Amino acid sequence: MRSLSLDKSEFIYNAAPKAALQFLYLFLVLVIFAIIIKAEGAHDVSKDDKPPLVIEGVNESDVFGMGRSVIIRGTAKKGAMSFGGDVIVEGVVEGDVATIGGSVWQKEGSRIGGDVIVLGGAYHHDKKAPERNKASTTIMFAGYEQELRNLMRDPTTIVAPHFSLAYLGQKVFAVLFWFVISLALTAVTPNSISRSIARLQLNKIRVAVIGCLAALVSTFGVIYCLHYLPTAISVLVSLLVLILVFLSYIFGRVVIHAATGQWLQKKILSEGKHSETVALLLGATFWTVASSIPYIWPLTVTFLMATSLGIALTSRYRQQWKQEASAN
Repeated sequence: MRSLSLDKSEFIYNAAPKAALQFLYLFLVLVIFAIIIKAEGAHDVSKDDKPPLVIEGVNESDVFGMGRSVIIRGTAKKGAMSFGGDVIVEGVVEGDVATIGGSVWQKEGSRIGGDVIVLGGAYHHDKKAPERNKASTTIMFAGYEQELRNLMRDPTTIVAPHFSLAYLGQKVFAVLFWFVISLALTAVTPNSISRSIARLQLNKIRVAVIGCLAALVSTFGVIYCLHYLPTAISVLVSLLVLILVFLSYIFGRVVIHAATGQWLQKKILSEGKHSETVALLLGATFWTVASSIPYIWPLTVTFLMATSLGIALTSRYRQQWKQEASAN
């Protein structure tokens, strides 16, 4: 039986099929949302449990539990899946068993004929439960189970944070974090930051559009690679894309902080009080607050991501754009 497991500190890979790699990419996206939910201070909806979906007798179709657990006591001819709950197999599931934000429990005397896919929780196999088919695959990504469960049970928590002292503390920490990152990056690469600020100020719309196109191409490109390319190549390409996006976001956001801070200084401070450090603090504060506004922050984060990618991809065209801007 092939297996693939991932937790917060380690990644173990062993001949996983391409379907598993697609679930890996999906999981990474969901983990990002889960981390954001935690950062936004979303309330815990685990206490609002719905009663589990219990399957008795024979069920000829797929079994789905939306926001609740699934208990298979009879026979499910196809698969069983739960979004935001556990899947407990006491009978027979002839197809695949999967859950997002929960765990899979295979009890004594039960049987699972297909693959087991767990995003966020764990796969628990009773010692007296029969062994599964050696051709089947177990895919388990452990970590952020409660955050993923909250997301599956109440998607609105991602855009409507629960305000509290802890939430306020997280935002203050976020401001300090981005301020320190901005100071460090501007100290290490001051010329690159300055050139990128000038490039952003010359043509904001073009930078954002290029970033949006890059995000779309990279997303569909990764999906294509996971589906059609050999496993080793698709994994390598996916990791490279994720690293590129991560580094571009950090660099681009620091540039946006600096540019925004310079603009705010011109508006609220006199000419003699302008400071690069103050500009970075103002920029980090402005965008942290903007990314904390309920129902609006997803658009803010999308803008930051797209513009950051655009900044990273348009560095060599600064002089040409400068000439175009002067001509206009």
